[in-house]
Amino acid sequence: MGNRRNDLLDAAIEVLGGSGMHGLTHRRVDAAAGLPAGSCSNHFRTRDALLEAVVERFADRERHNFEAILMESVPHGPAELAQVLTRMAHDAVGPHRTLTLARYAILVEAGIHPSLRARLLTTGARVNAYFMAWLRLAGSTDPDRQAPLIMNYWTGVVLHELAVPDPAFDPSEQLTSLVTAVFGAEVPT
Repeated sequence: MGNRRNDLLDAAIEVLGGSGMHGLTHRRVDAAAGLPAGSCSNHFRTRDALLEAVVERFADRERHNFEAILMESVPHGPAELAQVLTRMAHDAVGPHRTLTLARYAILVEAGIHPSLRARLLTTGARVNAYFMAWLRLAGSTDPDRQAPLIMNYWTGVVLHELAVPDPAFDPSEQLTSLVTAVFGAEVPT
């Protein structure tokens, strides 16, 4: 078992991903972590403090999940990048579904609470830098332009699959078409 703080944050992610923002309470996190009442509030005095810590924790967990995928396949071209993105999408809606649902719940909440928005921008900058490196490995000549196009599409595909699950979910063809088109597109001068 990890340290108590991370156990509480992982339990908060489970509660958030399973019950949404309205279900997230200190008491429910304590119960999900199997810890005595008051444990969560001892570490995170306010709900805002808990949410800000959850943002850091899910960013670390997602980065770890993405690194595990890349350990198996580093993208060396648009088609391979599309394969990695497909694997990431399956991972996000499958074994890490609750983590992904928690991320989307917090993204929506950030639209209402600027303090969360600031935290997401910080963790998002690290994710963006990571993805830019993947794009360069895959042969991108303009990752600043291409990254938002690809990742925003990927985010939408994953969100749609979470909301309306399809047993035959396979975004590989669309992702391959998108990545190939984005890599081949020239910016008009």
